[in-house]
Amino acid sequence: MKINSKDIVRFEISPMAKAGVRSVNMGVKTGVEHDVSKPHRDDHFMLMFAAKGDFRFNIDFEDIGFSGPAILWITPEQVHRIIEVKGPEGWVVGFDQAIVSENLKQLLENRFNNPMQLDAESHFYQQIFILMDLIEKLQSGVSESHTNQAIHSVLGAVLHLIAGKIEADTSLGKSHENRSFVIKEAFIQVLKKKYKVWKQPAQYAAELALSAAHLNDTIKALTGIPVSVHIQQASILEAKRLLYFTNNSVKEIGYEVGYDEPVYFGKLFRKITGSTPLEFRQQFRV
Repeated sequence: MKINSKDIVRFEISPMAKAGVRSVNMGVKTGVEHDVSKPHRDDHFMLMFAAKGDFRFNIDFEDIGFSGPAILWITPEQVHRIIEVKGPEGWVVGFDQAIVSENLKQLLENRFNNPMQLDAESHFYQQIFILMDLIEKLQSGVSESHTNQAIHSVLGAVLHLIAGKIEADTSLGKSHENRSFVIKEAFIQVLKKKYKVWKQPAQYAAELALSAAHLNDTIKALTGIPVSVHIQQASILEAKRLLYFTNNSVKEIGYEVGYDEPVYFGKLFRKITGSTPLEFRQQFRV
């Protein structure tokens, strides 16, 4: 596999988007706006509501296969591509990050498990179907302020319905458990922003106004691994993306994900993945 780009390809939202939202009906043939079969990132969120069809995606080195009805959620930092699609029906909606409130974005990013399989006979499925269809119809009309606001409102309804289903399915229960999940989600949000520069658990604890011990105990109880390992895994995942999708040297990639000592970075990479950075690159570039 020959890769010439120095950076992972990142696609902006379609110029056909209205008010930061672009809805595409998968059952209608349209011109391809960019090559989704090649590994890439988007600068926006992507929500797929698959009423029917068979799908295979690769998202951050994980093959995900499913059949409709289902919902797929992809965040801006995830490297992804479509491997195969058969008989698709439904919609794909891309939308700007600024449209979503921080609380809602946090819940969806932290708790959504791809794919969300649906029951075609459920009220939830029917509601999402109607709303996704409405977004497409609104986008086909004249673009003006009230129509754009209506698109945002309908998209917000879709996202809140999904968030409600996630919360109902996870059944958080007691207030203590709720507090633990709040801490976990806040930690993950900070981790996504700071993993390249903050390598010490105490830095995250200070940001969240917690003791390092309390943060570590909470995260380990919910996930099975300590805060330090979460920091390492976030760094190594980005390193894997860069090793696979760019020609940057191992030293450059180590610097990019926050490690100034190439030897330490190499040892950490091997500890997390079981292979050296170069072995990983050679393994996947066949």
